[in-house]
Amino acid sequence: MSTTTNGEGRLDGAVVAVAGAAGPAGRATLLRLAEAGATVVASDADAARLAEAVDAARYAHGGATVTGDIVDLLDLEATRGWVDRTEKEFGRIDGLVHLVGGWRGSATFAETDLADWELLEKLLIRTVQHTSLAFEAPLQRSGNGRYLLVSAAGASKPTAGNAAYSASKAAAEAWTLALADAFRKAGGEGEPKAAAAILVVKALVHDAMRAERPNAKFAGFTDVKDLAEAIVGVWGKPAREVNGTRLWLTPQP
Repeated sequence: MSTTTNGEGRLDGAVVAVAGAAGPAGRATLLRLAEAGATVVASDADAARLAEAVDAARYAHGGATVTGDIVDLLDLEATRGWVDRTEKEFGRIDGLVHLVGGWRGSATFAETDLADWELLEKLLIRTVQHTSLAFEAPLQRSGNGRYLLVSAAGASKPTAGNAAYSASKAAAEAWTLALADAFRKAGGEGEPKAAAAILVVKALVHDAMRAERPNAKFAGFTDVKDLAEAIVGVWGKPAREVNGTRLWLTPQP
C-alpha cells in the first residue's frame, strides 16, 4: 500500500502511531489523522480514556481504521513489541506522534522537588528514547516517515519554578534532534527517507478548558485542533525541509 500526501492534507494509506493518545491533544490528533485517511494506531496507559478516544475517532469518520493498545512505553521491549505488531498487521509504519505529557513545578527555584524530576524524566524523556529507538527503522522503511515530538517553549527559556519540566523537555528535544541527524546521515547525499521534527507550543487549550474559564484569554496557547492540523501538515512537506527543525506554534521567546 502506498502513502499519498497532498496539499489537501490527505494521508491515504499511511499508518500513524500516536503515543499518549487519550488526552485532549491525542483525541484531536486521532480525529484529524482519521479524517485525513490514515490508519491510526493509538496507545496510552489509561485503558478507559484510550477506548473513548479511539471510539470517538472511529465513529466520527465511518470506515476509518483506528485501533488502541495499552503499551508500557517505559519498557523498551514492550515498545518494540508494539512496533512489531503494528508493522506485521498493517505492513508499514509512516509516523509516530509523541504526545506523552506531564507537568510538575514549584513556586520558586529553591522549592524544586527532585521527585518531580524523577517522574518527568520517565514521562518526557524515557518515552522519547524508547519510541525513537523502536520506530527508527520502520520509519526509514516507510520512505516518508515522520517522528514528531510535541514540546514546550519553556525548553528554550526555562523559568525558576519549571526547572525539572523545562530540563526534561530540553533533553527530549535534543534526543529527537539526534534522531533527525541519524535520518540525515542515512539519506547520504540524497533526500532523507524519514524526518524527525519538534512542534513547539506554549501550552495547549481545548473546548472544555474554555468552557470552564470563559473569561480567560489563554494568550499564546495552541488549540489542540490547530496542533492536530500542524501534525498532519508535516507529511505534506519534503523530509529534508522538516528534518531536525522546530515548528513554532506560538511566538518564540
